[in-house]
Amino acid sequence: MRRVLLSILLLVLALTGSLIAQELKLPNKNGSVKFAVLGDTGTGSSDQVAIGKQVAAFKGKVPFDFALLLGDNMYGGDSPRDYVKKFESPYKALLDAGVKFFAALGNHDNPNQRAYKAFNMNGERYYTFKPSLTAGVRFFALDSNYMDPKQLQWLDKELAASGSDWKIAFFHHPPYASGMHGSDEILKQQLEPLFVKYGVNVVFTGHEHFYERIKPQKGVQYFVEGSSAKLRKGDINRGTGLTALGYDSGNTFMLVEIAGDELHFQTIDARGQTIDSGVVKKGTDNRVVATSGQGAAPKPTQVTPPKPSQAAPAKPPAPAPSPR
Repeated sequence: MRRVLLSILLLVLALTGSLIAQELKLPNKNGSVKFAVLGDTGTGSSDQVAIGKQVAAFKGKVPFDFALLLGDNMYGGDSPRDYVKKFESPYKALLDAGVKFFAALGNHDNPNQRAYKAFNMNGERYYTFKPSLTAGVRFFALDSNYMDPKQLQWLDKELAASGSDWKIAFFHHPPYASGMHGSDEILKQQLEPLFVKYGVNVVFTGHEHFYERIKPQKGVQYFVEGSSAKLRKGDINRGTGLTALGYDSGNTFMLVEIAGDELHFQTIDARGQTIDSGVVKKGTDNRVVATSGQGAAPKPTQVTPPKPSQAAPAKPPAPAPSPR
């Protein structure tokens, strides 16, 4: 009987833990813009599949319509079989639910991916889109592999013409990051003046295989999300001074909701646990005035050492080793 009660208790605790793990931190308001963000995905690995399952599970909680892919969408080959293994299969539940994916190119991607219909690039290396005609949000997908003058002129023109309250850029290489690759200084010099001039509020990038929320830079909030299938454990350099919150212990993805002058974000790992969540607030000039965040990175399990048996006699301390 005791075993049965213990089994029931363990089951209840497991179910409760699962419900807590998948807690939604977004406000989930009617009429808001909701989307997912994934980076460095195209491996076809079990890690990618696990994240894909969590994204689909949260789709049942928050009805997002689209997702951003931040590059390195297809590591290695890109045959039709690869597209199935590294994209269509891991995200089948999302695709079946009508979620649209918008991709940017990474350094491991074949530029011909821009012709793949499910990436919604319409044959272009860089492009812009609005999720709806009524939403005051516009996205700008860039090709950070080759930031040539033509692309910069296009971006200048498109940003100048945009009257959206929220201007969000997404691409692969991060202008600010604290990992092995670090901040891309050349890209920063090319893009940051345009972001500041035209009021780009938020930037999503990948490339570094971890999650990092950067402290706001010149009125722009940067996120690095490159761990949706790949992971470089322990890679965040805390000495850069850039990190508001970083997580390099597991794979993650992001959920984002824009409502009025607030952008809410939630970063989730493969177990459904919230790693980071918070709000980006912008001012009347569209610059980010504050980002509040609450990290909840899972702590390692602490094992309590067993107490020594009172019946066993105490052993004398071992002699100190002689120096070599």
